[in-house]
Parts: sequence; C-alpha cells; structure tokens
Amino acid sequence: MDTLPYPVQTAFPLLFMLVPALGALLSCRRHPSRPKAEVWQRWWAVGALGVGSLWVALAFLAAPDAMADVIGFARSPFQFEIAFANLGLAVLGFRGASASPRERLTSGLAAAAFLWGAAIGHVYQWFAGGDHAAGNTGGILANDVLIPAVMIALAMRDVRRNHAGHGRLAHLAA
Repeated sequence: MDTLPYPVQTAFPLLFMLVPALGALLSCRRHPSRPKAEVWQRWWAVGALGVGSLWVALAFLAAPDAMADVIGFARSPFQFEIAFANLGLAVLGFRGASASPRERLTSGLAAAAFLWGAAIGHVYQWFAGGDHAAGNTGGILANDVLIPAVMIALAMRDVRRNHAGHGRLAHLAA
C-alpha cells in the first residue's frame, strides 16, 4: 500500500459516503413521491454509518497490525475498543433503515459523540505528532466529520417537518 499515491491510500473511506449519496439520488429519482430527507437519511444511516462502521470494526478485529500501520500508531489493545465502538455505530446505522426520524437523530448524535471526538484526535495527531498516515488524515477525517453532521441535519429537517402544524405543545411533548 505504501507504493500507492497518498490520495489513493486515503480515498477508500470516502466510498462510504459516495455510495449512499448515489443510492439516495437514484432512489429519489425512481420514487419521487417519497420524502427526500427520509430517503437520504435511510441511505446515509445504513450505507455511511452502518456499512462504514462495520468495515472499520472488522478491519480492526481481523487485521490489527495493518490497521495500526494505516493509522500511524503502534499496535495497541485500544484497537479492540475502537473495533467494538464502531460495531455499536454500525448497529445504530443499520437500525436507521426502519427507525423514526427521532431515532435517526439520536443515532446521528451518538455517532457525533464518538466520531467528532475521533476527528479532534486525528487533527491533534496530525499537527502535534506529525501523523500524516492515510488512516489518520484525508478520507477518514472527512468521514468522521461529515457522516454524523449529515445524519443530524437530515434528521432535524425530518423531525421539524413531522412536527410542522402540530403546535408548540406537541413539539415540546415529542
């Protein structure tokens, strides 16, 4: 992998955002009567968060030495914890296929708690430690920031749409 150009090394995680985006676009075209925000949420939850997190979990469990190299760290028991944290995110993402907008919002917030913290760690290691490894910057950093941000934004839009016209009390009770 070291012989590949850096942009190629770091681009793989971006597929976990690109594929769901294309799926949502095509699904919206094929079924124009479905609410677009809901279609996007379901594709994003399952594809970006679910599949992406499952891939990370399996990679850390099946190839911990390779993953340590990819992220620019020495192998550590911490990788086992990262694997299971990502497995939890995968469960939340797959749950998004049939979840309500509020559940998808909660999944996005939970993903943000972990992934935005990871993003801060990536940036810190990048600048403080000079870690420019493909698994520390680039595609994975973009995923850590954008996947929860998009989930939260889409779910908030859908929650607001579902509560429009129900009055302030109904909104507060929800």
